[in-house]
Amino acid sequence: MVGWTKQIELPTDQPAVSIKEQLTMWHVPRRIRGNFRIARRIYLNGEYQPTSTILKPHDVLLLHWLPTDFITPDSHYVPDDSQSLQILYENDELLVVNKIKGVKTHPNSPGEDGTMMNFAQAYLIKQGKRAYMVHRLDGQTTGALIIAKVPYVVPMLNQLLHDKTIKRTYLAWVDGHLTQPTGTINLPIGEHPTNSRLRQINGINAKPAVTHWTKIKTVYQQTLVRLQLETGRTHQIRLHMAAIGHPLVGDDLYNQQSNYEGGLLLHSASVQLPIPFSNDIKSIGAPLPSSFPVNLK
Repeated sequence: MVGWTKQIELPTDQPAVSIKEQLTMWHVPRRIRGNFRIARRIYLNGEYQPTSTILKPHDVLLLHWLPTDFITPDSHYVPDDSQSLQILYENDELLVVNKIKGVKTHPNSPGEDGTMMNFAQAYLIKQGKRAYMVHRLDGQTTGALIIAKVPYVVPMLNQLLHDKTIKRTYLAWVDGHLTQPTGTINLPIGEHPTNSRLRQINGINAKPAVTHWTKIKTVYQQTLVRLQLETGRTHQIRLHMAAIGHPLVGDDLYNQQSNYEGGLLLHSASVQLPIPFSNDIKSIGAPLPSSFPVNLK
């Protein structure tokens, strides 16, 4: 049968929940759960069972997805092996890679190469897998980037991002001296009325956006901060820090007064990632690149 199959042996501490409840706990979308049930594409210990069946420790579940379960069942990124990936974490279903400065996360047009998704595609094709985008980082941002290897974990990871279960931590240099040790920025972000490259606080179709920051140290007139996101709006950190009067050093969009020539100083330092179909939570760090200084002069 064409598609993707996953076999899971349940752990010793498996709770006494139904198949339906377990799939929900794994963030398998409701529509796909329905497809499993209608087409009998879920097996318990080798046989189809109703989704109301209660699970026991060491039961073996087998799930089978079809291309029709997904809006984008295949991945068509052009393979590009001109850059090797720095793998921070990998299992059968996903990668976390260290994104390169100045490289886009994904292509903007068919046939385009030279992006992280193109590099991942070239790497994964050798495994018989494909690259699927989960989230993105701005071109000048470095650090931890999650990439799926199979389509069925994409909606699960998206839900974990939406629920803030995946924790993302960033480091950034900002202009000025922050007087408080910590703070939270809660300002909606929307589209810019005249420039599609930009976003704007309270812009068109604004959506809630929340950023937490912690001051690490101040060197001369710049401050190193640690940031955690509750939401993942485009340019969120850049806009939020600019909105409180501390734009990012080297930001050519929201800090045009910056005279730093090394580019945007924003690094995705770590992700705390629940591993799909398990109870494991991995904290995955991304080492600082040489382009991100420990001290600014």
